Amino acid sequence: MLASRKGVPVLLVASLTWACQSPTSTTPTTDFIVATANPSPTTATGPTGRFYTFVSTNNQPSEQREYDWKTSFGIAVTLNSPDKNVSVTFPVKITSATIKVQQASGGIITPPTGSDIEHYEFEFTTSTNTFASAGSTVNMNLNVWYDLPNLKREALVTVSLVFTDNNGSTFSKSVEVSVAP
Repeated sequence: MLASRKGVPVLLVASLTWACQSPTSTTPTTDFIVATANPSPTTATGPTGRFYTFVSTNNQPSEQREYDWKTSFGIAVTLNSPDKNVSVTFPVKITSATIKVQQASGGIITPPTGSDIEHYEFEFTTSTNTFASAGSTVNMNLNVWYDLPNLKREALVTVSLVFTDNNGSTFSKSVEVSVAP
């Protein structure tokens, strides 16, 4: 009888989990945030003349290292009219812009092994962060300095943007920019 009591909680949890699932929506939504990078793919040059602090993992003193590569590109972001299923109240602001640089080979991300990591930093410029109405476009320019464990130039830069509308609702969009070998 003890064995059957152990199965009751599992069956109960499984039943509750199944009951909490919501049906998949059959109403399609269109991505109303359109972001394009130019150029894509982009190129990188070096030496860069910009440095970062490398902190060793084996109790050695930190050292200044030059970023091997610098790339520059633009991103144009347009907010189109959303579907009737999406509620957006203008104005909409870009509230966050972050990047991630990953080493790649043949367009495939190749994560570093061991304790190696990618080092990067960026500068971001734009004339505004606000979309006044549907159809508005914001143009951004990015300079990215990076150093990869494989010492190669090819990389994938992912730019992640967060938007907040006038009612506090948030939306996000990511743009991937390939850096040619």
